Amino acid sequence: MAMHTGKPTAVAEGPGREEPPDAGGGAADRHRLTSLQGLAALSLDAMASVAYGPESIVLVLAAAGAYGLGFTLPVTLAIATLLAVLVASYRQVIAAFPDGGGSYAVAERHLGRRASLVAAASLILDYVLNVAVSVTAGVAALTSAFPSLHGERVWICLAVLALVTAVNLRGVVDSAKAFLVPTALFVGSILAMITVGLFRDGPVSTASTTGHASALGEGATAVGALLLLKAFAAGCSALTGVEAVANAVPSFRAPAARRAQRTEVALGALLGVMLIGLSVLIGRFHLQPVEGVTVLAQLADASFGHNAAFYVVQFATMVLLALAANTSFGGLPVLMSLLARHHHLPHVFALKADRQVHRHGVVWLALVSAALLVLSGGDTNTLVPLFAIGVFVGFTICQVGMVRHWYGERPGGWRTKAALNGFGALLTGVSAVVVTATKFTEGAWLIVLALPLIVLAFEKVHRAYAEIGERLALGRVPQPPHRAPSLVVVPVSGLSRLTCQALTAARSLGDEVLAVTVTHPAAEDRQAAEALRRDWELWKPGIELIELTSETRSLGRPVSAYVRRLAQTRPDAQLTVLIPETEPAHLWQRLLQNQRGSVLAHAVRRDTDAVICRLRFRITEEAAPTPSGVPVPRS
Repeated sequence: MAMHTGKPTAVAEGPGREEPPDAGGGAADRHRLTSLQGLAALSLDAMASVAYGPESIVLVLAAAGAYGLGFTLPVTLAIATLLAVLVASYRQVIAAFPDGGGSYAVAERHLGRRASLVAAASLILDYVLNVAVSVTAGVAALTSAFPSLHGERVWICLAVLALVTAVNLRGVVDSAKAFLVPTALFVGSILAMITVGLFRDGPVSTASTTGHASALGEGATAVGALLLLKAFAAGCSALTGVEAVANAVPSFRAPAARRAQRTEVALGALLGVMLIGLSVLIGRFHLQPVEGVTVLAQLADASFGHNAAFYVVQFATMVLLALAANTSFGGLPVLMSLLARHHHLPHVFALKADRQVHRHGVVWLALVSAALLVLSGGDTNTLVPLFAIGVFVGFTICQVGMVRHWYGERPGGWRTKAALNGFGALLTGVSAVVVTATKFTEGAWLIVLALPLIVLAFEKVHRAYAEIGERLALGRVPQPPHRAPSLVVVPVSGLSRLTCQALTAARSLGDEVLAVTVTHPAAEDRQAAEALRRDWELWKPGIELIELTSETRSLGRPVSAYVRRLAQTRPDAQLTVLIPETEPAHLWQRLLQNQRGSVLAHAVRRDTDAVICRLRFRITEEAAPTPSGVPVPRS
């Protein structure tokens, strides 16, 4: 178990050595992101929200009829303003916190540990839900085109999740390369649709809506502040994923902070242009929501016509939605690594594989997301109400933390920057309250319950590490090491090369060696025990063989009980149990083993404080001669 005495400022790259995030090079740097690759790997969540952000606004405003739809552009401009505030804020977050972590890192420094844990919990929930929502939405687009696949949607969701997980386990750079083409295709098709649509006087085609019932409200002539607030909160779902770049700064090549800032600005610019452009087209074509057809599909139909270009937009949207989960795979493992280094998650989440992948975080995210997919039955509408709450909480905490940051640092123009962050905190805080209140009965109560439970889990892990650190006296100079008499116990069941190697190793390790064998009172077992005793006397290894009788044919308990007795009679001795095991040449041959070594190791570890040493004897394809003087084993 790796323990740390403080909060490191960089990711540990090797034993006893730490490097700053921007210090990359060589083989490690090849597995980090360029700005363009970062845009592809970390922007999929935000880009995919273009498919459902404007639609969320339209569906809310449609309750006020055609008059309400006239407010689509003003609401979108308000969201774009908030987007600009968030992008500017996260550029500063990246510069101030190059270790990544986003709102968690900001809150930890400026708002205290408890606030930082709330931010981290909200981000974890958002990332996990993003995977489930993105995969189900992409598969929903597929099953809409091919209705015969609807009954298999859960299996298709799991297959897509497995594909994205496999790509991410190969490394963040490989995942960025794999998703670069789908991202470019989606962004290019949306920008082309907006450009062509701006030159249209009216919709080219409405074939996609033919035969579908309108979802437009009737009889409304006024739009209240509450409705506009709900539309704003619903449309803010388009802002999910904006924080992903700030959370994954260590994944970029050096200079990591500068590359991440460029990626954040590019993401904000593209997302803002697409949101505003789509809202302009909605007003230009007087689009009305209909059941069973997405707003994006209607806009593609109106701009391009019902032709090949229409299907390209639909295909690009389907693929990007399915792959938008990659944002979570890029950001969450880095966040979990930071939490692990601060002792709020198991330290295993801080480990990296050869390809600079936080493999344990990737696998954990995949497993939890798979459970959500199964429990929801692959239904997007079951998951969407839970989606945006976590990210709004994280946004708000981050903005408030940056206000404290500017007040404490007080650089040039700090009042303007603090006011900008304060305004952003007000907007995102109101959005979080509105979304939670309006979606509470639709499943938002789960998030309200899950957030404090995750924070409590963080606290419990932290306390556990603190207790372990206290018991190990971490941070304090221990007493000088001293030499104690060493006694090695070797369990044996017969004579073989394995027995010879085990006793040779034991003599090298200890001052005194004892061989023990477990016998049973049954007649056939007594014969085997007598044969082993005769062979042992003929072999004369110079080591005493001790027989332990077991009435119940147990193996582990007699050995562990004997070791406990030795510990009581020899309290000054360092006890070691050396367990010899064979390692077959082929993996499938391990199924043929009797697992004696595992049984013994478990019993000794459970019942004693003895050191356990498991000696592996590798069996190769070449037959080795039997050492002279060793009789052929009888067992």
